[in-house]
Amino acid sequence: MDLLLPLAMALALLVDRLGEPPTWAHPVVGMGRYLSLFKLTRLPPAPGFMAGALAWLLGAAAVTLIALWLEGWVLLALQPWVSPLRLIGAAALIGLLLKPLLAWRMLADEAMAVEAALSESLEAGRVRLSRLVSRDTSALTEADVREAAIETLAENLNDSVIAPLFWFAIAGLPSAAIYRFANTADAMWGYRDEREWCGKWAARADDVLSWLPARLTALVLMPPSLVTVAREARRTPSPNSGWPMAAMALRVGVRLSKPGVYSLHAGGQPVEAGALQAARKVAGQAVMAGAVLMAALAWALRMAP
Repeated sequence: MDLLLPLAMALALLVDRLGEPPTWAHPVVGMGRYLSLFKLTRLPPAPGFMAGALAWLLGAAAVTLIALWLEGWVLLALQPWVSPLRLIGAAALIGLLLKPLLAWRMLADEAMAVEAALSESLEAGRVRLSRLVSRDTSALTEADVREAAIETLAENLNDSVIAPLFWFAIAGLPSAAIYRFANTADAMWGYRDEREWCGKWAARADDVLSWLPARLTALVLMPPSLVTVAREARRTPSPNSGWPMAAMALRVGVRLSKPGVYSLHAGGQPVEAGALQAARKVAGQAVMAGAVLMAALAWALRMAP
């Protein structure tokens, strides 16, 4: 049983190489459909916050119960503590259930698709990037497009890979599912406009659940100095996303910026052709390091008396 979660993580990452499950069977798509049922509107702070919190809690409760039922069914049906063969079977099934909650291949493919589009034209690169970011891409330069793609790759390395694995190591499938629900809710409800109070709970929940994983993501990116990463991360408005972005900037040796908002590793080289490929390679190494770290964490937690 001590090896169940580490084996499940390994299998989930292997299956991830095959791509994403169909839309009808994808739990994150289902989460998004639930969240899209609620049309956030302008409300006073207290009613808006309470309404958003209640809708979030109902969704989180449903996600938790479904994940608990699925994980419990696997454990009850296969009883992995009985034999090594049953252990492998249970790890395989739980790994298949974990896979849709992480998405390394899709993230890497989307980042490299921006580079491929740039090889066609700047406009094609802008259009491809617009699928990944919420900012207006119509006036971005070629360097700006690559910077934004690297930032997205670094930030989502935490959101789509390291954080789900971390929470899976902590408490299995239910906590990984809750994290993905929280992260999806923040992406869909975390507005900074008149609807802000309706999405405030979702934004804060994601901040809390991403706090430690974001810093672990910075660690497995292996930057030259975590002290420098901490200093650079404070330049961004987010309490978490600056950590993997700053770590990536320092590791690859480039400057990453969002005009008028932040500049990370200002003394680094300008982003040129080849930088996105280098960031993709570094991120791939971080996935492997992160998987080993989270597997060790899962094993250690279950070996503790």
